[in-house]
Amino acid sequence: MHIVVVGCGRVGAGLARSVEELGHTAAVIDRRPKAFDRLPEGFGGRTVVGVGFDRDRLQEAGIEDAGALAAVTNGDNSNILVARVARETFGIDRVVARIYDPRRAAIYERLGIPTIATVQWATERVLHRILPERPTVDWIDPSAKVVLIERPVPSHWAGKPVAGIDIAGSARVVSLSRLGVAAIPDPNLVAQEGDVVHVAVAGDHIDAFDQHLGEPTTGSGH
Repeated sequence: MHIVVVGCGRVGAGLARSVEELGHTAAVIDRRPKAFDRLPEGFGGRTVVGVGFDRDRLQEAGIEDAGALAAVTNGDNSNILVARVARETFGIDRVVARIYDPRRAAIYERLGIPTIATVQWATERVLHRILPERPTVDWIDPSAKVVLIERPVPSHWAGKPVAGIDIAGSARVVSLSRLGVAAIPDPNLVAQEGDVVHVAVAGDHIDAFDQHLGEPTTGSGH
């Protein structure tokens, strides 16, 4: 597959390198010729000087033969404009835009443009470093819409179905560790004191899930 990368900062250069290592071809667009110095020695793709929403520059980068485009400059407006041109003018289905403002990212997601909300991605990691006692997040997807968290099962869940820990539409247990052995839980599995669960949770529902997990329950779920 041929992939166009707009922006040759650390993210763009690393992305272009990874694309080639995976056996694909890449073209990189950046308005600063000096930016291409970040590309690895021996980079075999095209480098194009210019702004990424310029249709001529996109064509020079091979957009008409591309299967995907990533807009990863340091400007939200530029990234969204590039993504829209790629999607609407050249019919590229696999388009992603890097967005620093998470509120704007949510708007563009609703318009069908996948985004990476950089601020939300970083915030969770910073909090984990400065507040180590805070409940941890083990993994967060780039859009920060889904996170994976690890939690010990409170004693009041013992003897109740693990499925009751789920919250429809916002949290689901994906694995359970018992005596150090992890497994994907069967729907009928009953929790025991000392169990540890990994739960996929909607990014904005972590606090609600922790409250749900900590409350005494009949195990019927939500």
